[in-house]
Amino acid sequence: MRMPRSVRDADVAGKTVLVRADLNVPLEDGRVADDTRIRASLPTLELLLERGAAEVRVCSHLGRPKTEEDRARYAIAPVEARLRELLPDDRIRVLENTRFDPGETRNDEAFARRLAEGCDLYVNDAFGSAHRAHASTEAVAHLLPAYAGLLLVQELEHLGRLLGEVERPFVLVCGGAKVDDKLGVLRNLGGKADSVLVGGKMAEEVRVQNPLDFPVELPVDVVGASTFAEDAETRVCSYDRLPYGWLGLDIGPETRLRFAERLASARTIFWNGPMGVFEWPAFAAGTRAVAEAVAANEGAFSVVGGADSVRALNELGLADRVSWVSTGGGASLELLEGKELPGVAAIPSA
Repeated sequence: MRMPRSVRDADVAGKTVLVRADLNVPLEDGRVADDTRIRASLPTLELLLERGAAEVRVCSHLGRPKTEEDRARYAIAPVEARLRELLPDDRIRVLENTRFDPGETRNDEAFARRLAEGCDLYVNDAFGSAHRAHASTEAVAHLLPAYAGLLLVQELEHLGRLLGEVERPFVLVCGGAKVDDKLGVLRNLGGKADSVLVGGKMAEEVRVQNPLDFPVELPVDVVGASTFAEDAETRVCSYDRLPYGWLGLDIGPETRLRFAERLASARTIFWNGPMGVFEWPAFAAGTRAVAEAVAANEGAFSVVGGADSVRALNELGLADRVSWVSTGGGASLELLEGKELPGVAAIPSA
């Protein structure tokens, strides 16, 4: 896999640096609810400051504003406040939400030129947006000397290991509801995996349509719910004995045991997507079992991606027991599908 040149190789002393970070964090009551992505951006910003950058201009999108009324809701101010708490340095300047300009998503050169104005070089550290050919992720990289930030490089290195020769057994776990987004990864990695474990809504799709040309392990039992509700009546039953009209909202205990056994013997693991509606306690046991099994296998190289899987790890306090927790979401899926990411392709090779 082609690697872009790193910000470590850039001469930044006395220069103004434009950094595209991924500060798209959840907000609650006007405050940052989860600062994981902000913290992930700190190493690159700290490096630039330590090496004498005169000014570091940080830009990011926040949410998906569509109307003028969204300007207040998606203002970058709470994110900037939290960033300054973590890294108080007057040389940092946070620009407004890039999504406020229509030229961002159109990959408009005029908007890219406004971002680049007055800057000496550009650093892309927003791996989570690297699969988007936007003005701040791709077009501006053609206007300034461009480098990859530390987080972007780490994401490519860790995820890239899954695309090469891996230590076996290689176990791939996929779940969640965004079925179409993950079929490409299943097709690209599944054929080289020793075990492919599928749960969540994805299991239903694979069972009904069978879109894959290699064997997968599907749930043998489920936690059924009478309706799609947190307080629904539940029962554990074989998948093919689910009562008419009921929904399978989590993998059952026998499936949890089987999946955990596969993960315990793995030497390489990739997990993306929950095993059920884990936000509701009655249907969280399957996702918890997978998270605990991944974390318990300390001898394996393990990668976890996807917002829900990462959230589950964080809530269980297990994130630091996994080899790499990806910030990428859609970017990690497209990379593992074998696609070239525009935000990476725009940066010269190392």
